[in-house]
Amino acid sequence: MLFLIVLLLDITGLTSSQIASSVFTLGTAAVLPFYTLMVVAPKAEVTRKSMESSIPYIVLGLLYAFLLYLSWTPDTMRLMFASQYWLPELPGIAKMFSNEMTLASAWIHLLAVDLFAARQVFNDGLENEVETRHSVSLCLLFCPIGIATHCITKALTKGSGTTTHDM
Repeated sequence: MLFLIVLLLDITGLTSSQIASSVFTLGTAAVLPFYTLMVVAPKAEVTRKSMESSIPYIVLGLLYAFLLYLSWTPDTMRLMFASQYWLPELPGIAKMFSNEMTLASAWIHLLAVDLFAARQVFNDGLENEVETRHSVSLCLLFCPIGIATHCITKALTKGSGTTTHDM
């Protein structure tokens, strides 16, 4: 499937900048319905089914693999692991991220990880009857802060002896 996408884009003659921009926009738009469902209709059947699905992660994974393939150069390994200890170094990574294709692939990677974390927060909130709308929203914007907010909310909710049923 990935081969067909590469072939199609090669036939259409898009530049790497256009490909990166298109996939960046596509990936960003693709996750928004899932966040919307978790925030607007957390107890709906469609939300439950969409949160059980692996399809968003497969699609984001394919987009990520596609961009990674396009961004890979013979110098990639040398730039990433320039030290004698084979550890990444900041100057090499900074040079790699000057490429739009690499930036777009990193963005898709972040979208996938953030959506996965938001789903975990959402499911944990349902299981423990804790409000998650604010935490899920923060996962979209600042994932670690969203996770921390959920942990704080969960601790405060359990500590007060009440739970919020009105998700």
